[in-house]
Order: sequence, then C-alpha cells, then structure tokens
Amino acid sequence: MTRYAFSPPAVPALPVAGSDAVFPVRRVYCVGRNYAAHAIEMGHDPDREAPFFFQKNPDNLNTTGTFPYPPRTSDVHHEAELAVMLKTGGRNIPVEEAGDHVFGYALALDMTRRDLQGEMKKAGRPWAIGKAFEGSAPVGPVHPVETTGPLTEGAVTLHVNGSLRQEGDLNQLIWKVPEMIAFLSEYFELAPGDVILSGTPAGVGPVVRGDVMEIAIAGLGSMRVTVI
Repeated sequence: MTRYAFSPPAVPALPVAGSDAVFPVRRVYCVGRNYAAHAIEMGHDPDREAPFFFQKNPDNLNTTGTFPYPPRTSDVHHEAELAVMLKTGGRNIPVEEAGDHVFGYALALDMTRRDLQGEMKKAGRPWAIGKAFEGSAPVGPVHPVETTGPLTEGAVTLHVNGSLRQEGDLNQLIWKVPEMIAFLSEYFELAPGDVILSGTPAGVGPVVRGDVMEIAIAGLGSMRVTVI
C-alpha cells in the first residue's frame, strides 16, 4: 500500500447532468483567441493562425454558483466558453476521429485577472497569474454527448445584471472542437478526464462584487454566477 507523506487531495470532479455520477478532472486546457471578433477586440489578427493553449488547474473549476473576486487585481473580466470533456484520449488523434473522444459538454467561464495578464504579456511571461487562480473557472454540470449530440452550432450569450455583454455562435469557432482535440494530441497525450475550454466570443469585460453573470449556450441551458 502506498504510504503518502500526508493525505492526498481529493480528485476534482464535476456533476453529470441526469446522473448521480461525477466526471473526474485530469487536466484543463484553454484555447486562446478562438473567435475572430474576440481576437480583434484583443488587438490581434483574426486570420486562422495555429491555435495556442494555456492551462488552468483542475481545482480552479468551480461549481458553487459564486465567483470569489480574487486578490491583487482591480480588473477581472468574464469570458463565456463551451467546455468539452473527454472520455478517452491518446496521441496524434486524427481529426475525423476526434469527436469520438468527447464525453460531453458544459457551460464555463474563463475568469481572467486582465490587468495581471496584460503585465505578463508585456514582459513575455506566462499567463498563469492572470488565469489559473482559485475559483477562476465557474462551470456547470456536464451534459453527456449522447443527450446533446455534437455541439457544432448554437447561440452563446453572457449577460451581466441582465444586460447582454457577449454574443456569438459555436459555428464561429475558428478551430472547431475536433480540430482542437487533434491539434492538442500532437503535443500532449490526452486522457480521460481532460477538459478543453474552447474560447470566448467578443464582448469580454469587467465585473465587480455583487454582479450576477448568466451564461447560456444552445443545448446546455444557462448558468448564473454571482461575484462575491
């Protein structure tokens, strides 16, 4: 029997819609600038350049319905995203087979300390301090692909206090879900429990304590998250 120096932390897990099962999380990959309009608003060329990824930590996923405003920042932005959960993995997955690895989908928010991320960009440093902080990825229940079908199109919206902030469609993704999976598998060995946040439409912006965010994606319903 393995003798740990101290009790290991619990495996982060997400509820599965319509089931008492939970989805155990292994890694969290995030795709940057995957909607043309968002690339433009962030000051970048929207042409179909090779995708790039950053990571959040599995325990950054947050199912509480609240978002604790983080320390050391005065400019936290919302980013509404489709989360893709994998049931199988591998290396060098062909794009035409990549969809077979999807377990399901969930609503997610990639909350970002934009001021700290901007400082890191200017210095040519990693973004972790702006992206991978506690509670930084509010996420809803995982909807199995058997119940949703492959999500290739459908409205994506984010309201703050009832006002529309972000609006797009899954068919506007520059890199589609199978392409993201195939590309990632060229650089990492993907595995069951991996989560991919697929990018955000235009309209990202700041939130303050007391704000109520509501993300909705066609086929997945909606999720409300209060900034505390």
